[in-house]
Amino acid sequence: MAKNFEPENKLPNMIGPGTKIKGDIETNGDIKIDGTIDGNIVSKGRVLIGQNGVVKGEVNCTNCDIYGTFEGKIQINELLSLKSSSKLNGDIKTGKLSIEPGAVFTGTCDMAGNAPKAVSSENAKK
Repeated sequence: MAKNFEPENKLPNMIGPGTKIKGDIETNGDIKIDGTIDGNIVSKGRVLIGQNGVVKGEVNCTNCDIYGTFEGKIQINELLSLKSSSKLNGDIKTGKLSIEPGAVFTGTCDMAGNAPKAVSSENAKK
């Protein structure tokens, strides 16, 4: 019988300090960013932007913690946490939002995640 060689202890993907990436990232697991990303991130897990991390682009994931800087559009299925050292400039669409004192947020926020999925935003405006 063939075995699946996927490791049981899934470690997060890590982008270290001083690393710069231009391009898109897709992962089934968690990712921690302490470097700079100029592109889009799609994750089925958690995205963590560290204090030195900078992301410019779009992020789509299950949960996200931001300690560093984000600029762009972010779509979170469950919880977005903006920590006290975070700076976010862009548009948020999330189920739940947590903002610590000291965090800087400039942009729009849509928390209509509990609305029925059959209703599109265009139909809701009519």
